[in-house]
Amino acid sequence: MPLVLKRRSATAPIVVATLAVALFAIPFAGLLARAPWSRTWIILRTDAARDALRLSLITSLAATAVALVLGVPLAWVQARVAYPGKRFVRALTTVPMVLPPVVGGAALLLAFGKRGLVGGPLADIGVHLPFSTAGAVVAEAFVAMPFLVLTLEAAFAASDLRLEDAARTLGARPWTVFRRVTLPLVRPALVAGTVLCWARALGEFGATITFAGNFQGTTQTLPLFVYVKLQSTDADAAIVLSLVLLFVSVTVLVALRDRWLTVR
Repeated sequence: MPLVLKRRSATAPIVVATLAVALFAIPFAGLLARAPWSRTWIILRTDAARDALRLSLITSLAATAVALVLGVPLAWVQARVAYPGKRFVRALTTVPMVLPPVVGGAALLLAFGKRGLVGGPLADIGVHLPFSTAGAVVAEAFVAMPFLVLTLEAAFAASDLRLEDAARTLGARPWTVFRRVTLPLVRPALVAGTVLCWARALGEFGATITFAGNFQGTTQTLPLFVYVKLQSTDADAAIVLSLVLLFVSVTVLVALRDRWLTVR
């Protein structure tokens, strides 16, 4: 009897959960159903599609490299160093995760534009970020780096400090301790955060189009290419490149599922 009641009490949540799954599944099913499978390879071989694919790989990998160089030290400081304003800094560095990307792009433009807060001095030394490939990298790094920082900060905070103390006791220098002890301890989180950061950079749209523009071969990444094709009569190209992004996203999530859950 209790088992029967338990099953009946679970009916309503199961029905609602099924509707929730359908909300995610139906749009993807529509994408797959409308895909022009016979023309997929032809579309991927067009100059515009290849330019978008090439540029997306270049900018997303470069943005991930920037995130690693800046984000790993930031995550370590946030996890290990006590200082005034720490909560404010954490909030500041995670705002891009919830900020509308277009707003982020506008903020970047007002900061690094020719008449922006630091854009003028940068232009004087020959650095022009807006509407350039470098600008696309900056926009993607701005939006994607919080995924790396948050994942890695949690791992730094949870790692066993006694192992690092033992290495220092044995005479290891700080950089050696970090490279030989700390990084191996947080390697799963580092891998997960890096791949999540890259996937987010690959799919970035709003900040990129606002700050870097939408120029084929220069700033037109895959999401921007899809947007342009959806606005035109070439919906097939938009569907094919959308499937490429969907495939990458699903692959990343499936590959990192166990590591992501462990980090959390």
